[in-house]
Amino acid sequence: MASYDKKISFISKEEYNCPVCDTNFHREELLTGSGRLIAGAITDELHRLYEPSAKYGLIYPLAYQATVCPKCWFASMDKDFQSIPISSIEKAQKDDNKRKTVTRLIFPSVNFSKSRDLVSGAASLYLVLHCYGYFPKEFSPTMKQAIASLRTGWLLNRMDDKYPNYNYDWLAVLFKKKAQFLYNEAILKEQSGKENLSGVKYFGPDTDKNYSYEGALYLSALLRLKYGPRDSYDSRVEALQTSKRTIAKMFGLGKSSKSKPGPLLENARELYDNLNRELNENDD
Repeated sequence: MASYDKKISFISKEEYNCPVCDTNFHREELLTGSGRLIAGAITDELHRLYEPSAKYGLIYPLAYQATVCPKCWFASMDKDFQSIPISSIEKAQKDDNKRKTVTRLIFPSVNFSKSRDLVSGAASLYLVLHCYGYFPKEFSPTMKQAIASLRTGWLLNRMDDKYPNYNYDWLAVLFKKKAQFLYNEAILKEQSGKENLSGVKYFGPDTDKNYSYEGALYLSALLRLKYGPRDSYDSRVEALQTSKRTIAKMFGLGKSSKSKPGPLLENARELYDNLNRELNENDD
């Protein structure tokens, strides 16, 4: 952890007990006051960028969101960590070495016994993506995996900014493509009744605002446009037309609703135009 006058985090007094390996540990929490976080622009993916502070440098709030057992690397978002069903614990135990191995393929030097940094933050979110596979449908795991995959992609983008020429930008795109699939899969499961979204209280996708279900619909359309499959012309056109109808419906609701965050509507209008543009180009 940084020296006291530049401290950006603290160790919580609350003791966690890992339900998978029975290890006790304390969670690292981010400090946010005293000018530590200087909010910058928000991207079309609803990702909040931050400016570096003269005193504290550049801080990545997403790096502190996941709770990770430092011994077995079981991970989830904080409120779910100790709620994994007993029926899933054995599988998580058997997967101990597997999740460590696959994580180290991307983040070879990661260490969850030390203070969080950009690398361990990205690795923690990757583990969240992996570990929600242990949770049943009552936890809305597909949507939580979608959010974790998108967040992993964002932190990989930040790693590419900090450590260029290591192909982190390429990896970021892979995780965003995975997020594209998972967002659309989660919405399809919700609409078909296979997996509802009642287990998701915070849709994010970032830490500063909860854009709720409408934000998820927007992201499913945006990610499909930017990262969706292009191998089949007919399938892509059909998918983009579905996205266009979804965004158009959001416009109809948005004009009379004061509860919908402004940035979401602004981005949705631009997305609608971009969808129209590609569909018109395909017609040509």
